[in-house]
Amino acid sequence: MTSSVSTPPGEGDTTSIAALRALGYNVSDIQSLARDQRAFAVRVSERRHRIAPGAGFQARAIELGQGAFTNAFTLRLDLQQVRAEAISHTDGFHLRDLVEISGTLAVVSGSFSFISDDPDYQPAEPCLDFCCRNGHVVSLPTVSKPAFLTRNGQAVIGMLKASGSLSIQGRPYRWVGSKESRSSARREPGVLTVFGAANCRVRYTDDPRTGFLRDVNPATNITPSDPTAVDVVVSWTPERGHRVTAIHPGGGADLFAGNFVLRADRTHAEHLRVGSTVEITQIGGLDVCSLSDGLSLGPSVADAAAGRTTGYDQCLGTDPFRVTRHARTLIGVHGQKLWLHVLDGAPSAPTFRGVTSAETAELCARESLDPRHIYHLDGGASSKIAFTNAGTTDVAGSMHYLRWPRGQGDQFRWQGLDGRVLHSAIAISSHHGGRPR
Repeated sequence: MTSSVSTPPGEGDTTSIAALRALGYNVSDIQSLARDQRAFAVRVSERRHRIAPGAGFQARAIELGQGAFTNAFTLRLDLQQVRAEAISHTDGFHLRDLVEISGTLAVVSGSFSFISDDPDYQPAEPCLDFCCRNGHVVSLPTVSKPAFLTRNGQAVIGMLKASGSLSIQGRPYRWVGSKESRSSARREPGVLTVFGAANCRVRYTDDPRTGFLRDVNPATNITPSDPTAVDVVVSWTPERGHRVTAIHPGGGADLFAGNFVLRADRTHAEHLRVGSTVEITQIGGLDVCSLSDGLSLGPSVADAAAGRTTGYDQCLGTDPFRVTRHARTLIGVHGQKLWLHVLDGAPSAPTFRGVTSAETAELCARESLDPRHIYHLDGGASSKIAFTNAGTTDVAGSMHYLRWPRGQGDQFRWQGLDGRVLHSAIAISSHHGGRPR
């Protein structure tokens, strides 16, 4: 139960309270926002904004019944006039910072990345499953999922199968994702199996200040034991590309130690050495030379509404697609049209928590969008859009976001304008300007 007594504003809170009130949120105590976010249940006024030729923004409130609602923020983009690309960084960034870069018109929170409240144990590659960064495939998928790709200069979305080919020190191999349970290739001795951060199991524990904490147990965050196997940790750097950085006979490789882990049959692993070069050649039947960027996506809206979400649950901690209202971010590509959509909500605002998977499907159908071809990006507190507006940077979504206390004497800090630190985003830029790499 939330206390009705407000505490005196702490250091930095006075400035945040003034900023929130200027935005139309009647907040008197930043610290209480951790448990009571009703102040953010404010219906936006409908508005449209032309960001640039081929790029439009819309905001509106959508009623869900019985007093509940969501605020919808939409980008409609013509890919003949603007360019869309998946960008990612291991160090993380705020969306507002990306819009400051010359040529970037708008950015939307990207796809699912590893999230933990333990700063001392994080994966070398936080993007879960497939990630292509600046023309380099830096991580491989553990399971077949939809993916956003820029292929031969064209933005597309399609199912990316967790299989392909690579070479180690010039020797060719086939590989398959470790979560592909029905794949006959996994049983073939000469085929490598891919493990990665998406194999982790996020656990939740109660916390008196924040409500819960997320982390991963390093002792169990390893590849499964198998005396017939040898696990090879592969790490990527811009200077050296992919290299073998550790070898674990019998399994037990740390899932976070490199960009991914390759499991080989012991009889096919005699030549593997630390320092060996690894070159990825194909993913899901696609030549990697045709890819300039890309990310694995969440399930389609139709699959999430039907509960077909295998492969997403354990590495995300709790299932964001269960029958609970959450803020959600969606993406769809149809020909030369790209649609990006945030359905906003705050988890501790009873009438403004977002939407369920079923409600998402219904809202898409109302917009004449086929739920089978609209996909989830990262949702919850990550759901955000930043865009240019009359020479300044504007943001929409996740205005309730708080940075959790970092130490015993620290306080919650409001970071609604910046939002969560992200590891990926969908960036929109002009064909003429372009976002610097």
